[in-house]
Amino acid sequence: MVVLAITAVPDHLRGALSRWMIEVTPGMFVGTLSAKVRDELWNAASAVVGDGAAVLLIHPDDTEQGFALRTAGERRRRPIDFDGLTLVAMSPMEQPDATAPTAETIWPEGW
Repeated sequence: MVVLAITAVPDHLRGALSRWMIEVTPGMFVGTLSAKVRDELWNAASAVVGDGAAVLLIHPDDTEQGFALRTAGERRRRPIDFDGLTLVAMSPMEQPDATAPTAETIWPEGW
């Protein structure tokens, strides 16, 4: 089984994915594919992801968890390998710019 989740990708990619998989909810495709078709669809998705994001879940896989993850695009969550286990690390949020108001500028000292 393969699960592919996409966000902010071109419409032609959604069309290509819907030829091989079922879109169970907007942006989430599920299907049973051969390794060749899966890899070709992943190559197409990762090539056009642009500012969006794509995550591919492959189950079953020869790992301790029984699945594998592939990611493409900018995202806050990123998979990391920790002694053979795939964990998801959260990147820190963007720092506010210098012109944005802070608590110190909104509330005077002593509040």
